[in-house]
Amino acid sequence: MSGFAARHRCLRHRSMRVAALVAALACGASVAQPAALPTTVQNSALDAALFYEVLIGEIELKSGRPGNAFGVILDAARRRGDDALYERAIEIALQARAGDQALDAAKAWRAAKPQSVAAMRYQSQILLALNRFDEVAEPMAAWLAAVPVIEQPGLIAGLPRLLQRIPEPKRTLALIDKLVAPYLDGAGTRTASRVALGRAQAAAGEPALALALARSAHADDPEAPGPVLLALDLLPGTPAAEALVTAYLARPDAEPTVRLAYVRLLTQSQRYADASTQLERLTVDRPQLPEPWLTLGALRLELKQPREAEAALLRYIELAGEPPAAAVAAANAAAAAAQVTHDDDEDDDTAEARGPGGGRDLTQAWLLLAQAAEQRGDLPAAEAWLAKVDNPQRLLEVQTRRAAMLARQGKVSEARSMIQAVPERTGDDARAKLMAEAQLLRDVKRWRDAATVLAAASARFPDDVELVYEQAMVEEKLDHLPEMERLLRRVIALKPDHAHAHNALGYSLADRGLRLGEARELIRRALELSPGDPFITDSLGWVEFRLGNRDEALRLLRQAYASRPDTEIAAHLGEVLWASGQRDEARKVWQEARGRDAGNEVLRETLARLKVGL
Repeated sequence: MSGFAARHRCLRHRSMRVAALVAALACGASVAQPAALPTTVQNSALDAALFYEVLIGEIELKSGRPGNAFGVILDAARRRGDDALYERAIEIALQARAGDQALDAAKAWRAAKPQSVAAMRYQSQILLALNRFDEVAEPMAAWLAAVPVIEQPGLIAGLPRLLQRIPEPKRTLALIDKLVAPYLDGAGTRTASRVALGRAQAAAGEPALALALARSAHADDPEAPGPVLLALDLLPGTPAAEALVTAYLARPDAEPTVRLAYVRLLTQSQRYADASTQLERLTVDRPQLPEPWLTLGALRLELKQPREAEAALLRYIELAGEPPAAAVAAANAAAAAAQVTHDDDEDDDTAEARGPGGGRDLTQAWLLLAQAAEQRGDLPAAEAWLAKVDNPQRLLEVQTRRAAMLARQGKVSEARSMIQAVPERTGDDARAKLMAEAQLLRDVKRWRDAATVLAAASARFPDDVELVYEQAMVEEKLDHLPEMERLLRRVIALKPDHAHAHNALGYSLADRGLRLGEARELIRRALELSPGDPFITDSLGWVEFRLGNRDEALRLLRQAYASRPDTEIAAHLGEVLWASGQRDEARKVWQEARGRDAGNEVLRETLARLKVGL
């Protein structure tokens, strides 16, 4: 019986303020009064008449008559030709969510001051906020042409985000194409223009054209991160883009942010070995950056390397401000010499690593160190690390780890009670508790109990895709294959792009030698939905083996194993090597896998079936 169920586990202060006001106008939200400007000692340009005009306008505003206030201030701006008064009139209109009046003020400003960059900017932003996309090309083109040359690349690079309100990607593409055309061959704007146009091409469903622009921009400026970030955004759907990324990251001056973005993508694709390699390079190049050490520790735990994980995590703690010796002593693990769920969202990891005051919160590191100790079998050390966590928002995670250790000692009822006792503040908390309890039961192979918990969870949270998927995984373990297939097809119906449901169903059929053609189509569809996923690649290799295509099976399985040296993938690769007469290499692969996870069911079953002793 296969173990496939184990696979799823801008500008200045004032312009920035007005940008926020424009956003508020767009969404209809209430807007607070503008923040007070820094106090500086300046000679006032106000004469008595202007002073009283401004005063009257502000009194009208304070009295709840923004229309009157707008009229007074705009009239003063027109007569005086004063930029600050035009800007104030726009602010008043935006606060009152009077978009048309704000636009009238911006147009009046441009008519009075044709070279005013601020007036062009306001007009462009207000038109976008009002969804008047047909009118935005002229002021935006003028804005681009009027800004200082040194600012043009940044403004060009920001066009895709600035124009993201336009609902039709093809329309956005046409506008960006028109706006950047004068700058495609400019010495300082060539790269930014190609990247902006490439992003618009990608959003419009033209990844090949986007990649060609990324390559062209990279060739023009190999040091620039923009083309590489565009290539990253094209992955994994456009595999050919990866060569541009890796070529850039081979440079000694590669930006750490680009490498971290690549690591995030690799982890999302479960390419943990490749992600670890990139993090190891980053920790060599920039050893004083704390966050890469934290992520490296998490990845090493995924790869069943607890001692290496502990070294990385203790280094993170040292850089974050606590000496490793003190941390080890506090955890009662002076000789600490690893299962983790790595968060796919890197921004969340970074946020969690910082406390409310901006200092680093070591909670994540302590939780990972507890899992590392647990992986090594040192349960007292694991408990000591957990005892350091004083974060109510992580209580369920802490109690789940404690429960897992109890379950390993045979105290399953006590472990379940520990999870059940965690307070519930929201429905999400209740769902998370049920999922944690079910996973606990799966870990100790209490399949029927897990099925009961998941059935209750699904009744409470109907049509929850992940709950249905988990039910299917448990039904497979109970050998209830028709029920497993029914549940997986329900997942696909609820969420047609659920790659793992396609993969699980296809792999289950392939592993039993059933409907192999259908199995291959299901797995291929899964790989389309999640390109590069090593577990899905492994499944495709396995079905090719079942179909008798050994060479293709070997190619796919080697690719999967290189990306993720997982024990189950190793079991499959070894079996295909064995069947192909490459028995020395098969033994080597199996021995490596057994060294990482000797208790893996699939590996043990494979060796027993083939009567292989290592």
